[in-house]
Amino acid sequence: MGLTNRLLAPFAARVCVAFPPVRRRLRRRTGGRVLVTGRPVPASTRPLDGARERLGIAAHETCVLVFGGSLGARSINEAAIDAFAGARFRVLHAAGERDFADLEAPRAGYDLRPYLPGRAFSHALLASDLVVARAGGSIFEVCAHGRPAVLVPYPHASADHQTTNARWMADAGAAVIVPDAELTGPRLAREVAALLADRGRLTAMARASAGLARPRAAAEIADEVLAAAR
Repeated sequence: MGLTNRLLAPFAARVCVAFPPVRRRLRRRTGGRVLVTGRPVPASTRPLDGARERLGIAAHETCVLVFGGSLGARSINEAAIDAFAGARFRVLHAAGERDFADLEAPRAGYDLRPYLPGRAFSHALLASDLVVARAGGSIFEVCAHGRPAVLVPYPHASADHQTTNARWMADAGAAVIVPDAELTGPRLAREVAALLADRGRLTAMARASAGLARPRAAAEIADEVLAAAR
């Protein structure tokens, strides 16, 4: 929790959180009023064929989705372009507005965009075989679409919460973590190649990711709001 939420928690009728609280102090402060709901996210788009068709990706093609949040992530942007310049699989890379003008797609089959708005992001998640991303709140969208991930936590996030988020997925078998300080093109290329070469592991990771999804998060929170209002 950030400072504002920590200060308000003692006065709340219910505290809805994305992850189980790991700090005893938070549990004491809220007096057992914590409810783990997950983070509300848009429903995933179906079917797979429709998502791939919209993005121009054939059914037989392997696709890796790369993104780093609304502003983008420079370290991921640079590493991905280096890592996948000679790869034979499709890459869909949402680089963010900040860095987009300074980047160049290294080859055909490397779809570099500033961002993926609205439903296009859901289509991209559904169409991908593997995701490379930061580990902010978007990991709940990754899980909602049942996608395995290589996560590169933002090292300067408040209380290093992105590392905690990434561990939550990795501990469930749904993700591999690469620390930002260790991220290079060759390292990312090795991690992704190893996963794509092991379809059994990739399938197990996808299943684990889907198992972490909380599709009723918004409804559960709405129920708590109504209960408090009554």
